[in-house]
Amino acid sequence: MKQAIDSLKAGGIIAYPTEAVYGLGCDPLNKKAVLRLLALKKRSWEKGLILIAADFAQLQPFLKPLSPMLEKRVFAEWPGPVTWLLAAKSTVPYWLCGQYEKLAVRVTAHPKAVELCQQWGGALVSTSANLSGQAAAKTAFDVEQFFAKTIDYIVEGAVGERKRPSEIRDALTNRVLRV
Repeated sequence: MKQAIDSLKAGGIIAYPTEAVYGLGCDPLNKKAVLRLLALKKRSWEKGLILIAADFAQLQPFLKPLSPMLEKRVFAEWPGPVTWLLAAKSTVPYWLCGQYEKLAVRVTAHPKAVELCQQWGGALVSTSANLSGQAAAKTAFDVEQFFAKTIDYIVEGAVGERKRPSEIRDALTNRVLRV
């Protein structure tokens, strides 16, 4: 895990197991790292990105305060494989929200991803380890095949038992955007 954290501190991109697939991540406040990650995936910044965290406190610097109703709705699903769209603070960089005023966030339940966020000390970008529109990597070997020497470190470990990436819901409307 130390090598993963060192890579993040140096502005690198890492891969790590999540609830269903391997994710690619970096420091969400490092513009150069995020734009490099988007270029590797061939993904437009306009789509926005997901941030994962070990607990809600790691997401709070990015989010407007939640109403008691939203807290109840969101916290009922966390930690776990539900990503929520929540109102972002005006200070959140465009490369995280894309063209939206909301930010996609998740308190992960995957032990390796939790440990990674704890040791990093904050939230991380989390996007599936694949080229945009293609199947996501399920193993460290798959990540190596997809990205060869273009990422900085791969955290070894098994992905969780989910068959599909995290569900995405709009917290205000409870509308499901991705099953």
